[in-house]
Amino acid sequence: MKKWMLPSLLLIWGLACWTACEPTSSPSSPPSNSSDEIDARVTALLQKMDLADKVGEMTQLSLDMMMVGEPYNIPDPQTLDTAKMRRALVDLRVGSLLNVAGYALSRERWHEIISQIQRYATEEKASGIPILYGIDAIHGTNYTKGATLFPQQITQAASWDPEISREISRITAYECRASAIPWSFSPVLDVGRDVRWPRLWEGYGEDVLLASRMGVASIEGYQGDRLSDPQRVAACMKHFVGYSAPRSGHDRTPAYIPERQLREYFLPTFQAAVDAGAATVMINSAEMNGIPVHANPKILTNILRDEMGFQGLAVTDWTDIRYLVDRHRVAKDYKEAVKMAINAGIDMSMVPVDLEFPVLLRELVEEGEVPMTRIDESVRRILRLKFELGLFESPIPPIDDYPDFGSEKHAGTSLRMARECLTLLKNNDQTLPLSKRSRVLVTGPTANNLASLNGGWTNTWQGRDPVHDTPGKLTVLEAIQEKIGKDRVNYVEGTRIEVKNNEHIDRAINIGTAVAAARRSEVAIICLGELSYTEHPGDINDLRLPLAQQQLVEAIAETGTPIVLVLLEGRPRIISAIDGLADAVLLGYYPGNEGGVAIADVLYGLHNPSGKLPYTYPRHTNDLLRYDHKYTERLKVDYSFNHFNPQYEFGHGLSYTSFAYSDLTLSSSKIRMDETLTVSVVVRNTGEEPGKEVVQLYVSDLVASITPSYQRLREFEKIALQAGEERRVSFELRAEDLAFVGIDQKWVTEPGTFTVRLGGLTETFTLE
Repeated sequence: MKKWMLPSLLLIWGLACWTACEPTSSPSSPPSNSSDEIDARVTALLQKMDLADKVGEMTQLSLDMMMVGEPYNIPDPQTLDTAKMRRALVDLRVGSLLNVAGYALSRERWHEIISQIQRYATEEKASGIPILYGIDAIHGTNYTKGATLFPQQITQAASWDPEISREISRITAYECRASAIPWSFSPVLDVGRDVRWPRLWEGYGEDVLLASRMGVASIEGYQGDRLSDPQRVAACMKHFVGYSAPRSGHDRTPAYIPERQLREYFLPTFQAAVDAGAATVMINSAEMNGIPVHANPKILTNILRDEMGFQGLAVTDWTDIRYLVDRHRVAKDYKEAVKMAINAGIDMSMVPVDLEFPVLLRELVEEGEVPMTRIDESVRRILRLKFELGLFESPIPPIDDYPDFGSEKHAGTSLRMARECLTLLKNNDQTLPLSKRSRVLVTGPTANNLASLNGGWTNTWQGRDPVHDTPGKLTVLEAIQEKIGKDRVNYVEGTRIEVKNNEHIDRAINIGTAVAAARRSEVAIICLGELSYTEHPGDINDLRLPLAQQQLVEAIAETGTPIVLVLLEGRPRIISAIDGLADAVLLGYYPGNEGGVAIADVLYGLHNPSGKLPYTYPRHTNDLLRYDHKYTERLKVDYSFNHFNPQYEFGHGLSYTSFAYSDLTLSSSKIRMDETLTVSVVVRNTGEEPGKEVVQLYVSDLVASITPSYQRLREFEKIALQAGEERRVSFELRAEDLAFVGIDQKWVTEPGTFTVRLGGLTETFTLE
C-alpha cells in the first residue's frame, strides 16, 4: 500500500530526536486533547488503516524478538537486530512491545533501545503509529538499574494506609517515564484468598475492602489526572479474574469459584479500579470452573464490559492464547485459539515470542471467522490509549526531565514506607526495642541477602541473582552492624536457602556455630523466611517453615538466650512449632531495598511499628480460614476441633505504645434503608511515646438469607496519636455497606440486626 504519513509535528520531532538518538526537547505541557477530540483522531486514523495495520496493533511481542540471539537466550551485549525489527514492526506492523531481555537495563540504555524501536514504528512502518511499551513495574521501576525499589504490594497493604500505595505508584510512574516506558502492568487486584498461592505477595491481602482501597490509590498514583502527563503511566489492573484461588494452591492451576462468591469477593476490587478509571486490564492466565478465562466471553464481555462498564484495553498474559492449545486443550490448534480469544473479548495478545498471531488473525478475518467489528473495537481501544498517553506527540520524553530518578529523596520515601508496613506480631515483656549496647547474634538464611528483602520482579524475573542487586543497599545484618557497630554483632549463617531446578531447598550450614555464638550474646536475632520467587517457581507443597530453619530456632532456644524472630516471606509460612520459643516476632514481608534499614530502625526503637496483618496468619497447614469465615467455622465443642484459631488474626499488629478504646457510640439504634448510621469511638494513646493505630470497624450480620460471615471489615482509618492524646474517630455506614450477593447473584441489603465491633467494643443496631 502507499505509505501515508502522520501529522508533520510528529515527523519534525522524530527527525530531530533520532539524529542524536536522544530527544532534546518536548512539548512544554501535556497535550490537552478532550475525550471528543481523541475520539475524532482515533476515528480518522482507524479509517486509514488496512487489516494488516489493525492486526499488527493487536500484537504484543517481547523485546527478545527485537534482539540478536534467540528468545530467553539473548547474549551480551544486548543488541537490537535491524532485520528482526523490520520484520516485526514494518512488515507485520506490530503495535506493542514489553519486557526486558533477561535483566534490568540502565535508563540510558532504555532510551537508546526504545528510541530506535519508535523510529522504526513511526518512520518505517506504513501506519506510522508509535509503539506502546509495557513493563512489570510492580514495586518500583524494577527493570531499570538504579531505580527506586519499594515494598511489595502485600507489604504496602500492611500499612493500612492507601496514601502509601498512591505515593509508591506515583514515583514508580515517574521513574517508568524516565525510562521511556508509559505502561505499567500493575497493580495486582487478585484478592489473596489462599495463602499458599505463590503470588500472594503481589496483591493486597485477603480482604475486599482493604484491597480495593489500596488498589484505587495505586491507580490514582500511576495515572494522575491525565495520562498525557509525562510523569504518569497507564495502569493495568490484573489478573481478571479468579486467579488467586487455585484449588491446588499452585500458580495457574484450576479455580472453582461459584458465581455468588465470584461477585462478592473477586469482582469488587476490579470494579473499584474500573470506577477509578484504570486504563487497561490483564486477563487471568488460568481456568475458572473448567473454562480458560481467555476463552470465556461471559467473563470478558458480558461481565467486564457490559456489567462493569470497562472501556479500556484488555491484554492477555504471557503466551496465554497459545496455551489454549498447549495447556488447556480447548483449541485444536493456534488458529482456533486465536479465534476463541479474540471473539471472547481480548484486545491485545501478549504473544510474546512468535510472529504467527497477526498472520493467523488476518486469515480469520478474511475467512469471516472473526468479524471486522470485533477487530475495530479492539484497535479503537489501543489507539485511544496511545493518544491519551501522548505517544503521537512525544513517544520518548527527554531523559533530563527526570532529575529525581533514583534519587536520595525517593529512597528516603521508600524507607519511610517500609517502616510503616513492618508488623510486630509478638513482643513478650517488652523484648523490643533492643538496647544498642547489647551484644547480639544475627543468624538465619534471610539475614544477609537482598533477595529476601525485595522478592520477585527485582532486576530479574525471579529477583534472586545477586549480580543484579542494587549497589549500596543494606541487608538486615549490614543495617544492624551499621546501627550498633560490627563489634557488637556476631554473625553466623545457620541455614541457607539454595535453588536447584527452581526448587527452593533449605539446609543447615553451621547451626552448632550459631548455638555457640548465641551463648556469647545477649539477644539472638534470627532471620527466617523465604528467598525471592514468583509464579510457578514459587509453588510449594508444604506451608510450614522449612525444617532446617525450625531446627536453628530450637537449638538456639536451648541456650536460654532471648530470641527475636524476623520473618521475611512472601506468604505466611507456618511457625507454630517455634513461635512459642520466640520472645518477639517481627514480620517484614518483602519490604524492598530499604527494608534492612527499616527493620533495624524498628528493632532498636528508632521507629515505632504500626503495621497490621493484611491476611490471617494460619497456625496449621490444614487450617487456612480467613477472618471473614462463617459461623459454622467457629464451632468449638467437646467432640470437635473445628474452630477458628489462627496464629495471628487479620488486622493484628502491636506497637511500642498502647491504645485504649472507649465510648463506642451509634447515632441511632435503628435506621432505615435510606439513612446513614454514624459509628464513633474514642481512641487514646495510653503509652509513653507517639504511635499510630489502625482503627478497624467490623460488622456482623446476625441473620441473613445466605449464611453470613462472622464479621466483615466495613471501614478503617490509620491515625497518629501523641502519648496521652485521645481522638474520637467516626465512620458512616450506609445500607449498601451491609450488602451481600444473594441467591439470585445480585447485591442485596436485607433488614435485620447487626453487631458493630471496634477495638474490642460492641454495639448492635437494627436496619429496618
